[in-house]
Amino acid sequence: MVILDDLSTGHPDAVPAGATLVRGRVHDAARVLTPEFDAVLHFAGFIAAGESMVRPERYWENNVVGSLALLDAVRAAGVPRLVFSSTAAVYGNPDKLPVTEQAPTEPTNPYGSTKLAIDLALASECAAHGLAAVSLRYFNVAGALIRDGHHPVGERHDPETHLIPLALEVAAGCREKLQLFGDDYPTPDGTCIRDYIHVADLARAHLLALEAAEPAQHRIYNLGNGNGFSNRQVVEVVREVTGHPLPVEIAPRRQGDPAALVASSAKARAELGWVPEKPALADMVADAWRYYRERVNPGRERA
Repeated sequence: MVILDDLSTGHPDAVPAGATLVRGRVHDAARVLTPEFDAVLHFAGFIAAGESMVRPERYWENNVVGSLALLDAVRAAGVPRLVFSSTAAVYGNPDKLPVTEQAPTEPTNPYGSTKLAIDLALASECAAHGLAAVSLRYFNVAGALIRDGHHPVGERHDPETHLIPLALEVAAGCREKLQLFGDDYPTPDGTCIRDYIHVADLARAHLLALEAAEPAQHRIYNLGNGNGFSNRQVVEVVREVTGHPLPVEIAPRRQGDPAALVASSAKARAELGWVPEKPALADMVADAWRYYRERVNPGRERA
């Protein structure tokens, strides 16, 4: 196993025993991949939809150019299988909820457009060169991996853009208040609605996708719980878990944010045998909170 990683932060014990960590970009995969590899899990990419609206060139170069370089390296090394981290953002503002894999792909931001471009490139690669590929279209991922005898492993971005980690920073006393972007969406409380999936459930889906990959086929699966939570509802859950009042400020909408995204994962259940084991939002927040207190900022949370 080799991990390509261009991040300068992170805990060394997050790298599994027996793995080799190679610092670099996904563009550099050709210097790592050899015929001994039997699969690639492609997680690399810039993910901030709002940033992609003002710096689209950064997203096209990193997400698409880097992925094409990876596909060149996969083809040259004869690696037979690839699982790609796609996104619900490819659907834009869907007309019907929950969203199935047959929904029109109409991304509302360059981030979603770059992910859709990679999905299309994978389909072509499978048809022309026999690659076995699976695109997993994540909805919102949350939580942390909690294992007995191990430190929690969770998300840590710089800068942070995800709602739950930002809310936990407020609960820990690292921010004064939480910004919610927009309260005038066509939703029951005016804030965006998202489907949340626990990161441990997401990880299991990747292993199942690897086993299900078939030569010359490109499969697509949505991954979510089928339940939508508004931003205000997420705030209430964070308040309950942390015991913090969590002051909120309403900011203008971010460009490119869809009003509501809720997944149908029926196809993944039927074809992969995948069923979320931790679907409760409170469990996701509690696991993320434990990770934050133990690993990111121990001892700083307010009483």
